[in-house]
Amino acid sequence: MAHATVEPAPPPPGRPTAGVASVAGLGALVAVLVAGGLTALSGASPAEALGLPDPGVLTTVGLPAVRAFAEVCMALTIGSVLLAAFLVPPQRSGYLDVAGYRALRAGSWTAAGWAAGALLMVPLSLADTLGRPVGQVLDPGLVLDLLPRVAGATTWTLTALVAVLVLVGCRTVLTWGWTVVLFAIALAGPLPVTFTGHSASGGAHDIATDSLVLHVLAACLWVGGLVAVLTQAAARGPDRATALATAVPRYSRLALACWLVLAVTGTVNALVRIPLWALVGSTYGALVLAKAAALVALGVLGAVHRRASVPAAARGDAGALLRLGGVEVLLMLATMGLAVALGRTPTPDTGAGVPSRVETLIGYDLAGPPTLARLALDWRFDLVFGTAALVLAAAYLLGVRRLRRRGDAWAPGRTAAWLLGCATLLVATSSGLGRYGPAMFSVHMGQHMILGMLTPILLVLGAPVTLALRALPATGRAAPPGPREWLLAGVHSPLARWLTHPLVALALFVGSYYALYFSGLFPAALPEHWAHKVMNLHFLLVGALFFWPIVGVDPAPRRLPPAARMGLVFASVPFHAFFGVAVMSANTAFGGDFYRSLALPWVPDVLRDQQLGGGLAWAAGEVPLLLVVLALLVQWSRQDERSARRADRHAETHGDADLDAYNAMLRRLATEKAPFVAEGDEIRDEAGHTEEVRGDAAAPGERGTTGGTTAVVAGQRPDGGADERAGTAAERRPFVAPRDRRDDGE
Repeated sequence: MAHATVEPAPPPPGRPTAGVASVAGLGALVAVLVAGGLTALSGASPAEALGLPDPGVLTTVGLPAVRAFAEVCMALTIGSVLLAAFLVPPQRSGYLDVAGYRALRAGSWTAAGWAAGALLMVPLSLADTLGRPVGQVLDPGLVLDLLPRVAGATTWTLTALVAVLVLVGCRTVLTWGWTVVLFAIALAGPLPVTFTGHSASGGAHDIATDSLVLHVLAACLWVGGLVAVLTQAAARGPDRATALATAVPRYSRLALACWLVLAVTGTVNALVRIPLWALVGSTYGALVLAKAAALVALGVLGAVHRRASVPAAARGDAGALLRLGGVEVLLMLATMGLAVALGRTPTPDTGAGVPSRVETLIGYDLAGPPTLARLALDWRFDLVFGTAALVLAAAYLLGVRRLRRRGDAWAPGRTAAWLLGCATLLVATSSGLGRYGPAMFSVHMGQHMILGMLTPILLVLGAPVTLALRALPATGRAAPPGPREWLLAGVHSPLARWLTHPLVALALFVGSYYALYFSGLFPAALPEHWAHKVMNLHFLLVGALFFWPIVGVDPAPRRLPPAARMGLVFASVPFHAFFGVAVMSANTAFGGDFYRSLALPWVPDVLRDQQLGGGLAWAAGEVPLLLVVLALLVQWSRQDERSARRADRHAETHGDADLDAYNAMLRRLATEKAPFVAEGDEIRDEAGHTEEVRGDAAAPGERGTTGGTTAVVAGQRPDGGADERAGTAAERRPFVAPRDRRDDGE
């Protein structure tokens, strides 16, 4: 009888020490007081600035206070899941260890606070937008009616749903793989509110929004990660020393990166919204300077951590880390409250004037029609994809440098392909293509053809996974898994195997265009800056998933045979060609209302511009096809060369079995008796005379003559009588097999 193997139940979670819990609670209270107090002291009233009635003190002060509470809980939740997913090692079986399980349980409590704060923000956002006291918008019917119309209320509802999902996950997830998925979901929580906040409107809202997104994500990882590490340092148990030895150094490196991101994005966001001279003499400028001073102070504390408390904590002595970390947490959470108050404070009037309609809709003005010079030289750096292109290129070059330093070779062609892929990503999003893409359908389509077809091919030809696996150090069996092991787990995960299935990849690759443009998604996405980011990311990822198993040299979950690779490429060509024809043949313009509202003088007919974009989509499918075919031919040629060299090395070491068998056959044939030959064949003796083999030249066993030469009767062995000398040419003649004849009665 078979017995089922039952995984042992996880150990009960240990409560965080009272000291860390008290510091976190005190910090949350400080954030709430700072946010509400500064808003009240500054007299900031966004509703009044927009000409709306005053919603009352409860909304004016309560909204920033509740938002600060929700954002603090959000950061603590993200930090707890971060610790369980990447900072402490799981068990060898894949289940979470004590430290990871404890972190998720702590995260479930903060996720509950996050969800509660987000739900409270819904009526407060409605009251603030409508300029009414919050008591007048608590009617459920009114809330349901206004919820889809008010962006602030909608985004906080989405945030609450994410928080509830994370709460359920923290209570149910037990394995490391699902913890990584839960971490990705938690990171999506801040995005809805960030993309529709105060930075998402007005001039330069594209740069302001991108910088704010990176700013908020870095702050959540930094603040939440520190509280989670301190909680682990204060815990008691046999796992404490091992967890600290892994978690503290990893978090220290992450904290430095987060501080740099916060410094850069905070500076960019401030300069976009206010000039340098306006920092002095305005409430907004004073809050910006106070936030900058707090960031500098936190950087100094972080430097002290790296020099003293981090090495000590890695050795098991967490006293200095807890003392200094407590002060750092209080300052961090107070700064979060300061940031909330800053978001509620109107910017000073700098005399910049009212932005144009084009600037209001897409974030910037356009100088004129998209000439080749403007498309090539009129750049506007994309903080998300432009930064990603530069970081990916730098990381790749560092990996190649590490290989060469230890004497390993790396193909220059792969490096060139990767750098070209990063360059096309940068050009498609930050050059004139990225600048004119949101305003013109034709440029938008060309941008997506590059991101969906050209860039992925070049990136997968660069073999980034292979480079990472060779450059990153292996942690070993006894050590906790690191980035190399995480990468291997992702490549061999069931999700990666499903996404790289030929039918799934093909459906995503060709179906995305039809689903986006021939539905109501594209017109709804055009006015939203975040939707353009999602579209760019989607086409880039889908293209990479499609071309990875076809031309990629990295280890893939599914390895396709050469014929299947070529067939998959040719199968996608008709779909793309038909898509381009369908776009050109459409009678209505996709997103025509948005494009007409821009009133660009060089686009008098938006349908004509769409037809040009359809032509680009139809023609663009040929270039990637040519690149893929060339890449496959080169790969197959090199594969044959590698196979030949491998066979030669094997033959030199172990011998060539096929060649030995062939030589043995020749030796056997040389020593055996003469073989049979067919009637009508010619045989040659040692003197060079030839004769034709006949089946009726003589009676069986006799010899006949043909033109002075001796003929052999088919089917008989030459007579080796005593009167003939042994070893003559006649004796060495072969047996002759009679030619098959059809017996048809004739």
